[in-house]
Amino acid sequence: MADRELAGDDLAGAVGGVASRVATAQRVAVWATPSLDTCIAVAGVLAAGGIAIPLDPRSAPAELAHVVNDSRPQLVFAPEFAILPPPVGGLPVAEPRGHLADLPPEPDDSEAPALLMYTSGTTGPPKGVVLSRRAIAASLDGLADAWSWSADDVLVHALPLFHVHGLVLGVLGPLRFGSSLRHPGTFSPAAIADADGTMVFGVPTMWSRIAAEPESAKRLSSARLLVSGSAGLPKPVYDAVLALTGHGLVERYGLTEALIVAGARADQPSAPGSVGRALSGVGIRLADVDEGMGEIELSGPTLFSGYYGRPDATAAVMTSDGWLRSGDLGSLDDDGLLRIVGRRATDLIMTGGHRVGAGEVEAALLAHPAVSEAAVIAEPDDDLGERIVAFVVSDGVDVAVLDAHAAGLLAPYKRPRDIRLVKALPRNAMGKVLKHALRR
Repeated sequence: MADRELAGDDLAGAVGGVASRVATAQRVAVWATPSLDTCIAVAGVLAAGGIAIPLDPRSAPAELAHVVNDSRPQLVFAPEFAILPPPVGGLPVAEPRGHLADLPPEPDDSEAPALLMYTSGTTGPPKGVVLSRRAIAASLDGLADAWSWSADDVLVHALPLFHVHGLVLGVLGPLRFGSSLRHPGTFSPAAIADADGTMVFGVPTMWSRIAAEPESAKRLSSARLLVSGSAGLPKPVYDAVLALTGHGLVERYGLTEALIVAGARADQPSAPGSVGRALSGVGIRLADVDEGMGEIELSGPTLFSGYYGRPDATAAVMTSDGWLRSGDLGSLDDDGLLRIVGRRATDLIMTGGHRVGAGEVEAALLAHPAVSEAAVIAEPDDDLGERIVAFVVSDGVDVAVLDAHAAGLLAPYKRPRDIRLVKALPRNAMGKVLKHALRR
């Protein structure tokens, strides 16, 4: 990490120190800055058999209040000088560093919850996804098989540590396999190149920016595996990185509720647009197939245990025979290669590697007293993949006021990049907003 290095017995002692302070707490929040503190805190909570709840420091107070009120953590680990907003600062606070102890015996219940990660859906506030120790181990082991991931690897990434990509793959993966992790703290193409990794993880927006700095990109030719995930990879970005590094970007596919379920293999040629085959033990099938495309449904050991406190929401995404409905549309070829071709849940926006529910953004805009109607869509963006665009019907409020209002309620990546004031929203006879008309 950018602020400090720990390895071997020193790392084990720091993780053991966190585990000893978890004590009887079952649910423990972690102020997930891109730092060594976050890695130590999450590893320590899991070592103690607790449930770690990563909190996005960029979240607006209203978002944090929802997560804290829903999950009810008994403790929060935060760096020494972190300024915690009221929803989090009201909890008992502990620093991840400063105390050393032996690691406790490994918990023996593989079905025990390990992570509670909040994810945006298409409507309403984020839901807590319960991920078991079993699910995390199965997904990581499947990727290790696909990518020949070993203790000899040096993983480099600058991903946030409150998502599956950066935290589960990017932190728990190296801890599980004994490989090194180098995280520069903030992303820049030069910082990624300077870290000199054998494996590099990034989202398409990062790879686009790396390709825009050829000197940094060329230095990644010494790596053995470049991985892109969290959003669809545009072919021009794939081609540019291949030309500069000699490596075809490897893609993988997953979602918070199932972790990573498919991945292109390191020992086979990469295929642009394909996210590879199902990982070991994972089942992938298509439902309601039409012209070769259908909704992706998933089974296997990587699936979540359910939405925290929401059995109704859990039941709604499961089929009668126990498969998870992903909401994504895909196609499978005769060799089992999966391609993602769209989303059945058209209100789910992938922007800069982040998953954002249009309903959450609409609710924030409608909280302004002068806004009577709001509809949010995604538009293609060369840098972000998709950008958030809001159409607003209001009574005399201007765009600058709405920008400021959204900034008080939403994390930066959830805020509309473009707010358009309109006199009315197009609706059908049932009153449903016709978002396809807005896209036109």
